[in-house]
Amino acid sequence: MKRFFQPLLTALVLFLLFTGVLRAQDAAPLRPPAVPLITHDPYFSVWSMSDQLTDQPTKHWTGADNPLTGLARIDGATFRFIGASPRWAEPPVQPMKQVSFKLTPTRTIYGFEAGGVRLDLTFLTPALPDDLEVLSRPVTYVIWDVRAIDGREHKVKLYLDATSHLVVNRPEQRAMWSRHKIGDLEVARLGSLEQNALGKSGDDLRIDWGYLYLAAPQHEGATETLGATAQERGRYANGLQLPESHDLETPTNASRLTPLIALALDLGAVGGATVSRHALIAYDDIFSIEYFHRRLRPYWRRDNRTGAEQLLKAAARDFTTLRERCQKFDEELTADLIRAGGPQYAALSIAAYRQTLAAHKLTADFDGTLLYFSKENFSNGCIATVDVTYPSAPFYLLLNPQLLKAMLRPILDYAKSPRWPWGYAPHDLGTYPLANGQVYGGGEENEDRQMPVEESGNMLIMMAALAEAEGDAEFSRQYWPLLKKWAEYLKEKGLDPENQLCTDDFAGHLAHNTNLSIKAIVALACYARLVGALGQQAEAASYNQLARQMAAEWARMADDGDHYRLTFDRAGTWSQKYNLVWDKLLGLRLFAPEIARKEIAYYKTKQNAFGLPLGNRSSYTKLDWILWTATLADNADDFAALAAPAYKFANETPARVPLSDWYWTEDGKQRGFQARSVVGGIFIKMLEDKARWQRWAGRAGGQKVR
Repeated sequence: MKRFFQPLLTALVLFLLFTGVLRAQDAAPLRPPAVPLITHDPYFSVWSMSDQLTDQPTKHWTGADNPLTGLARIDGATFRFIGASPRWAEPPVQPMKQVSFKLTPTRTIYGFEAGGVRLDLTFLTPALPDDLEVLSRPVTYVIWDVRAIDGREHKVKLYLDATSHLVVNRPEQRAMWSRHKIGDLEVARLGSLEQNALGKSGDDLRIDWGYLYLAAPQHEGATETLGATAQERGRYANGLQLPESHDLETPTNASRLTPLIALALDLGAVGGATVSRHALIAYDDIFSIEYFHRRLRPYWRRDNRTGAEQLLKAAARDFTTLRERCQKFDEELTADLIRAGGPQYAALSIAAYRQTLAAHKLTADFDGTLLYFSKENFSNGCIATVDVTYPSAPFYLLLNPQLLKAMLRPILDYAKSPRWPWGYAPHDLGTYPLANGQVYGGGEENEDRQMPVEESGNMLIMMAALAEAEGDAEFSRQYWPLLKKWAEYLKEKGLDPENQLCTDDFAGHLAHNTNLSIKAIVALACYARLVGALGQQAEAASYNQLARQMAAEWARMADDGDHYRLTFDRAGTWSQKYNLVWDKLLGLRLFAPEIARKEIAYYKTKQNAFGLPLGNRSSYTKLDWILWTATLADNADDFAALAAPAYKFANETPARVPLSDWYWTEDGKQRGFQARSVVGGIFIKMLEDKARWQRWAGRAGGQKVR
């Protein structure tokens, strides 16, 4: 009977694939907890935090309102397709029916229907990691594809606006707008009056300097720009009869009259053929980061001559090419994610993609050196945090190792300067956007709440992984004395760590931490590999032998029967040993394979509905670490068993915020953290196949994975 049905089943699958009903290259469907619309850096950030794009105002990643409003006038009736109904619109503007949604690495695509018209709305952010010029441009394209679906023609007009919330930290701060024409682009600009660049630092902050731009190509006189207020919008929202707009305006009381800039595009009569239009939303912050009291410009402005005019012209020129490139990139990356971990893993990775990039800012130093700074979102606002870079590193090791190098360089230069007094690696460089020296714990003043084993281990592992991706260790040569100092510290303190913080500092201090010990042991083997590549064979052999001896000792000290302990001194405890993954990925072969197998088998008995707890101390977990732990599995079934609950969390969590990495495993509720770059750690499964790793890393400039 089985032989009879098998050919029929095979034929059915082939038929579904051929007809497109079942597509081999599709990620699993996912309802993201928050949907990225405009995601460039920690300030230029707009998300939808509801299932329907018209259910509530769009928001900044912090949860503060960052409102965009999109309206469509169809045969005399006005509908919403972005945002809640304008406050003063009477009667309220009705929403279009949202009929589809799709998320890809670089695009967010909605489908709407109303009045016999189908509107496909795409937010395209060309987040192409192998093209730093394009990646650094703070420009998102809003694309409308409109067609009739009832066999008739319809008169269609489109409208998009953005309020001053996008250019101020608090809504009551005053702002002004202006209108311009740049080439064939109609442009509206909005900015705060204060313009106190880099004047504030902290976590729950929005930008209040620089300028927001709305721009669109002129189509036979059918494109208008507008500067107005939210109150005025209430008067014209239903009819879209736009008032006359002056070129320059400063509202007298911004707490009552919120300024906005808008675009209106008249499509004329639309039939069954698709009519396409697009607009550009851009943000020029002029200065992005303060780096040891020097103001750094964004990477795209690094020549000190390029400005907003050149940015908009280049973005407009490249639109068609970038749209095609992004579609191809999305398809290729999605297909490889599916091959690596399955459709659910692909969907989870896609949800993390733009969030990972958007928690960083790409800049250039005075001599053009690439510098890439993270913000520790919704944690303490630190900049360039080492134990935030560490979990996000797989994303960059895969997609552009140069960006990881640009994250490590500021930490390395700081650590070798006279400013840093300790014999281990720093934790951070300050509070975003001010990278003027460590602020966490004792900073440069004392050793209170430092993370010596954690950060030193992180740096050595990342340096070795970077050398693996690039095919050489030359970047390490200039920092060799520093790396040696950290290795010497781990040699003394790493096997059985004292009562120290680790990256999971929210769980408190912990002595004799077995997972932290793994990090130190792996880091020592990484140092051995680095110095061996630099020609110091005797030292390499010595440290490699030391790491192997420590690994054997670890296995004896941590053994607790059917699993390994949380701490060496506490029987009956357990924890995720996610740091062990680098032994596998870098081919160090320090720990016996049976250790990972025993741990995976034990973890499967400890899972809850939404994932594997971090350990026995609490039922909360970390999203990034779950995927690192799952990658320890040596078969697809065990990987899926651990990864599937993480997908379930992303799909069902009641926390409507950009992916949280710290949540409760029983109910999927957020425990803390959101919008952090650490979710880039989800991409670690992609490093398991060296050929795949080499292929993707090589796209970014010829890097080679051994």
